[in-house]
Amino acid sequence: MKNLQMYIGGEWKDSLSGQRIDVKNPSNGEVIATIPRGTKEDVDEAVQAAQKAFRSEAWRKVKPHERGDLLQAIADKLEANRDELAKLESLDVGKPLKQGYADVDAAIRYFRFYGGAADKLMGDTIPIEDGLLDFVVREPIGVTAHIVPWNYPIQIISRSVAAAIATGNTVVVKSAEDTPMTAMKLTEYFDELGLPKGVFNHVTGYGYEAGAALSSHPGVNHVTFTGSVQTGIAVAQAAAANVVPVTLELGGKSPNIVFADCDIEQTLEGVVRAIIQNAGQTCSAGSRLLVEASFKEGFLAKLKERFAQLTIGPGLEDKDIGPILNEKQFRRVMEFIELAKEEAEIVAGGKQVTIEGSEGGFYIEPTIIDNVNPESRLAQEEIFGPVMTVFTFETTDEALELANSTEYGLVAGVWTKNIDKAHYLASRIDAGQVFVNNYGAGGGIQMPFGGYKKSGFGREKGFIALYNYTQVKNVAVKYGI
Repeated sequence: MKNLQMYIGGEWKDSLSGQRIDVKNPSNGEVIATIPRGTKEDVDEAVQAAQKAFRSEAWRKVKPHERGDLLQAIADKLEANRDELAKLESLDVGKPLKQGYADVDAAIRYFRFYGGAADKLMGDTIPIEDGLLDFVVREPIGVTAHIVPWNYPIQIISRSVAAAIATGNTVVVKSAEDTPMTAMKLTEYFDELGLPKGVFNHVTGYGYEAGAALSSHPGVNHVTFTGSVQTGIAVAQAAAANVVPVTLELGGKSPNIVFADCDIEQTLEGVVRAIIQNAGQTCSAGSRLLVEASFKEGFLAKLKERFAQLTIGPGLEDKDIGPILNEKQFRRVMEFIELAKEEAEIVAGGKQVTIEGSEGGFYIEPTIIDNVNPESRLAQEEIFGPVMTVFTFETTDEALELANSTEYGLVAGVWTKNIDKAHYLASRIDAGQVFVNNYGAGGGIQMPFGGYKKSGFGREKGFIALYNYTQVKNVAVKYGI
């Protein structure tokens, strides 16, 4: 077991309170580390360090291409430690080892992508009149706060921190108290770079303490948050009091729309993968299955066969499905399964699983729930487990109505060989990403990611995310002889 520390102003520190939080392995419930219980005072110290670094000549003089080189150096460190990081992510989050590797590979690609983009964010000139040179530049916004969820720590830290540093900002990361381990490793790599003190800071603690203090701090200039709608609203309200912009990614209830003319094998693989990844604890999980009525019976039978073949176990054993994060999350998922017994039909799974030697973990069979009322909690609320609800449609417009029938709008999948139906739906589905005959596109590093409606606003990933961390300045110069 390790007693880990925070990283503030270029120094490793315990919290000012001296209190600590246990970090548990979700696969068996064992304590694997402790972290400082950071509070308002620790957050204030980190923000002040970031402010000082942002104003320093040492950071200001680092050229854009040199910032890119720093990010590429982080990617090199991630790549050199790929095996260790994948195992650590699997151990900490509980996800299968192969998914841990996929997350590390995505993190490497984020640092490579934004490292390459650091010197390519251009301004504009605007024609006004003779004798007036008018131009627009994008400047770093200042101190950026990054409040990271527990389900994809290394990916989500990498995608926002890399973009923020590429554009010349200084950062304060608040990792999830449940899964801080790879965030700690990434912090070590930043420490080894020899950056000006305060450019990168990492605080730990509970969301309602350290996270709330960070989102409401008047010294923060931008907040990036991924998590629940309820917490996202609180973060936005706190930032609004300081007139600070936010990027919010708040989850989803994403539909996979399956037509009778789909490629069956390709569709089955995509639908299964979309709900079992990280035991369904994924904001973009394909948790609603919409199937054309004439095709439903046969497709559902094949889907049940696939579910029956899936293996369950500790993350490091690299089964298909790992544990639910903790007892609180487990109880929530089981409450929905109990609700399904009352008002719908469980056609596969639906039971807790006990794993020999890992009795302290919380495991659930992958579950299919049919005959769901589109207005029920099962259809409308994010379950955040390996649980899929099934709906039936007769026409394309009926499928569209079902797809748009929740308050979320993060991702959608459309499975059909008919290009007309695919484009028709893609243009009308209320979602930030629509995948046709695939789901996820290999991590989508270059693709803007974010939601409609209560799935949030702003976009991460891709070149467009760089704009989150810049502010626009217009300069008009009068000249003449």
